[in-house]
Amino acid sequence: MEQLRIVFMGTPEFAVGILDTIIKNNYNVVGVITAADKPAGRGQKIKYSAVKEYAMANNLTLLQPTNLKDESFLKELKALNANLQIVVAFRMLPEVVWRMPEFGTFNLHASLLPNYRGAAPINWAIINGDTKTGVTTFFIDDKIDTGAMILSSEIEITPNENAGHLHDQLMQLGSETVLETLALIEKGNVTTTIQKENSEIKTAYKLNKENCKIDWTKSAKEIYNLIRGLSPYPSAWCFFQDKNEEWNVKIHEAKMTLEEHTNVVGSLICSKKEMKIAVKDGFIEVISIQFPGKKKMNVGELLNGIAFSEEAKVV
Repeated sequence: MEQLRIVFMGTPEFAVGILDTIIKNNYNVVGVITAADKPAGRGQKIKYSAVKEYAMANNLTLLQPTNLKDESFLKELKALNANLQIVVAFRMLPEVVWRMPEFGTFNLHASLLPNYRGAAPINWAIINGDTKTGVTTFFIDDKIDTGAMILSSEIEITPNENAGHLHDQLMQLGSETVLETLALIEKGNVTTTIQKENSEIKTAYKLNKENCKIDWTKSAKEIYNLIRGLSPYPSAWCFFQDKNEEWNVKIHEAKMTLEEHTNVVGSLICSKKEMKIAVKDGFIEVISIQFPGKKKMNVGELLNGIAFSEEAKVV
């Protein structure tokens, strides 16, 4: 049995769940590397990463390099004398870093590789209407998410599941898969599978303003999948227009109804408590919404304070 000395690299909440599992299973984490602090929000207050908060609360040795090739950082990293590095939702590592430990560097990725390499695998699996996803551990190489796979575990995506719920499910599954991977490395009997390239591979593109905007000419299913795939963060959005006014609106939660109708696509149909939007093969019923400068609210609350005309539409 090898005595593992682990350096953990990660930034968001997803990575914290994995790090916590490693610590609670009595592995020796000799160092944690996370993103440098940066100002966030309107007040531009310095915000710590979720991993930094956890590392400080648990008195773990913490490094926050701005440049992963910096000589002083590499010296500090080497001094930790790790024989294994684990990466979860961090950034691309230079070869000098991932080659450093004796047993290499493995990554936990929140998809069934080779599908959904890239920045937002959880969101895109739902946006594309997939019915299953999972997690994969693999040894890092010089490209993004292409290395030799160690283990993968699969999970069902339920028809109404959103990205937030799936994130938590995959964090749990990822924790179990990392523990299984560590046990194989400890025993020295890791076997790997090379990722096979094919033309069907789906990509987890970085989310931006353009690919989060709702295209109301698409089918109800496609729109519904986009809304739940971006909920609770960063949220699908569109413009509401009524007479001479226009608002940039986030739609956090919705339901879908498939039915034939004669309404114009994009028209807004409101009652006292309900709001639905006509699409080509049915309706999207809005459940939770956010107007500019306002908090997220249920549609019932919104309709108490605002009345839309029959001309109201979304674009």
